[in-house]
Amino acid sequence: MAHQQVPMWAAEADIDEEVDSILAIGNYGQGHFEDAPIQHPQFDEASIIAIQQHMAQQAAFSQIPDVVKAFIVRFYQAVLDNNLDEITVAYESGWNKYTEKFYSRTEWPEAEVIAPLVNDDPIFLILYRELYYRHVYSRLQPNIDDRFHSYENSCELFNYLLNSDGPVKLELPEQWLWDIIDEFIYQYQVFCTWRSKVKSKTDEELLMLAEGGPVWSSYSVLNVLYSLMQKSKINDYIMAQREGKSPEEIAEIIGEFGQRPLYRMLGYFSIIGLLRVHVLLGDFTLALKVMENVELNQKSPFTRVTACHVTTYYYVGFCYIMLRRYPDAIRTFVTILNFILRMRQYHTRSYQYDQISKTADRMYALFAICNALSPTRLDDNIANVAKERFNDQYSKISRGGPEAISAFEELFLYACPKFICANPPPYEDANAMATLLQPSSPTDSANTGFDATQRHLALFLSDVAAQSPVPTLRSFLKLYTSLDAKKLANFLDADEEEMVQEMMVMKQASKSLSRVPGGEFAGLLDGQVITTSDLNFVIDEMVHITESTVGRRYAGWFIKNTERTQKIFDDLKHMPLPTPPASILNNASGISGGANPGLAASAIAASVAAPAVVPKEVVDAQAQAQAQAQKAASAQKKVAWGGVRV
Repeated sequence: MAHQQVPMWAAEADIDEEVDSILAIGNYGQGHFEDAPIQHPQFDEASIIAIQQHMAQQAAFSQIPDVVKAFIVRFYQAVLDNNLDEITVAYESGWNKYTEKFYSRTEWPEAEVIAPLVNDDPIFLILYRELYYRHVYSRLQPNIDDRFHSYENSCELFNYLLNSDGPVKLELPEQWLWDIIDEFIYQYQVFCTWRSKVKSKTDEELLMLAEGGPVWSSYSVLNVLYSLMQKSKINDYIMAQREGKSPEEIAEIIGEFGQRPLYRMLGYFSIIGLLRVHVLLGDFTLALKVMENVELNQKSPFTRVTACHVTTYYYVGFCYIMLRRYPDAIRTFVTILNFILRMRQYHTRSYQYDQISKTADRMYALFAICNALSPTRLDDNIANVAKERFNDQYSKISRGGPEAISAFEELFLYACPKFICANPPPYEDANAMATLLQPSSPTDSANTGFDATQRHLALFLSDVAAQSPVPTLRSFLKLYTSLDAKKLANFLDADEEEMVQEMMVMKQASKSLSRVPGGEFAGLLDGQVITTSDLNFVIDEMVHITESTVGRRYAGWFIKNTERTQKIFDDLKHMPLPTPPASILNNASGISGGANPGLAASAIAASVAAPAVVPKEVVDAQAQAQAQAQKAASAQKKVAWGGVRV
């Protein structure tokens, strides 16, 4: 039924009529409502905590600078679009720039705070947390919650990559992929070191470690790395490439996961990660065995990421030291240290320059150790740099004797990796923990059982101590071609039996297993026994000494300087031609404007075709011009060969 509109004049006529107030407002305010209890909303404790967290997140979100919010949005969009160029710029430049500007001494906003900016994307939030915890570990001091949560985030990332039905649609730059593997192992190493220090733990930390289960266990870390290798079939890919198979055959061998650059590079970097983990656990043979399909040359994929390149050579060289293959270790360190010297100007632009420089210093120390235990002249430049940086220790270990042991210890502790124990302390066993936490005397160290570095140091120093008489014995043998055994024993202040033992130690130290450079590809563990010393001797009542002088290898010197000459020649070819001196121009103009115009043509022809007969005037003009040019060159001191002023 349609509502009939009341005319304005009819409505005005009703205004003066009385209105029943009871019908208008009812009985509001006339009852006894003041005595009734007020119904407050009921919240449980979980709801209250959720509300408080939401308010705290809103407060934290308001504190984020606008430029950081815009950066996170752009970063998220680049990851969403798989735009590698934008991701690389945001990762290598933007993140570090805003870290220095806003978060150098504090944490970045938590992932839950910035989640509204990225539409609560779970994949981007996992990647963001990876960067977040890396910042906490590198700039701040992580607490036990950070250690546990970083492990959980790593598990979420690798579960997403490994347990998906097919290859995930995600593209990341190679530098970030390497940093993910490298940071995963670093956090595992730091956690194991922190976990082994039993007496510094609070009761809450002891309880969390007892209930932590497999958090940062060696098995879980190794399982991730081996799973990435198997998922990507990286060893099959390397072997297929080495055999020269076609791209179609390679694609059939490695499958859909191995064809994706994300999985292939993660698998490749996992090989380098396993090398590092096995070194940290003290299994140097297995560490090199994992690398059996990886070639140490400039064409290997790991060289595309400088930090991975340096790390690979560092751990391979250290494995050779612990396996007493000092010539291979020296060759490894010389290769990478020369690379760092050549590329130093580019490293300064990298955000990882400090880390690369520290690793280079450690390798110089390891080179000094190897050169003292197996003297060689493989590269004088690297040896000179090592002498400059570790002058005192270098001189002590070169002389040998008792004082060399302390110098070897200093260099080893400075340059060695931070070893870890595979098994944690028995936090779940209350009786065993009570024994460990008991106050101990200064001579009784309860924690030495968990100090892996001291165990490896003791093994290394035992080998060094056995070779400590070698430098002194070597210095005497170099003075003679034949020497009576008794006379040599008197020089050494020892009897003949001890002298023979020291000479046998020297003979054994001069033999080493070494790879043969330049041959067909072989694993890093393969090699043949070579003689590393230029001294050889035979004992038969007399000690007969022969010295084989190894000539200097000139090929490398000539190749290096030929390349340098070629570069200078190419630069000269591309330089513009110099302007002729004013004297030549004046002489030419004088000749052309004189009584004999043919002389000008002759001068031009002489400069081009060199005729058989040159007029005397032209010869005099050329000689005068050359003399003035030489005088001007000597006055200006032009820069000539290699930048040397002459």
